[in-house]
Amino acid sequence: MADIDVFPRSAPGSREPLWREVLGELLRRLRHERGRTLGEVAERAGISPQYLSEIERGRKEPSSEMIAAVAGALGITLLDLTAAAAEALLLSRGGVPQRTAVRGAFALAA
Repeated sequence: MADIDVFPRSAPGSREPLWREVLGELLRRLRHERGRTLGEVAERAGISPQYLSEIERGRKEPSSEMIAAVAGALGITLLDLTAAAAEALLLSRGGVPQRTAVRGAFALAA
């Protein structure tokens, strides 16, 4: 599986992505990889498609329960999802990952 570059490495002085933006992008990429529609994932998670869309676009700051429900609907653990988001944030700052969490999280969910 190819590495996922959620956010390109930022230039010095540029805005760091917010947690909700990174999380939303990861959820959207995972949903697309699974070939699932917004409606399918939202229904499985017990939320509206509109709310899931807002989460994926980084517009809403979902609760931990909501994140767990969406992760479960996508077949990924909360641990793997949060590890992937943390790694994406590290990479966005030009950091070197401790492990390949982004790749591993999506591989585990496959």
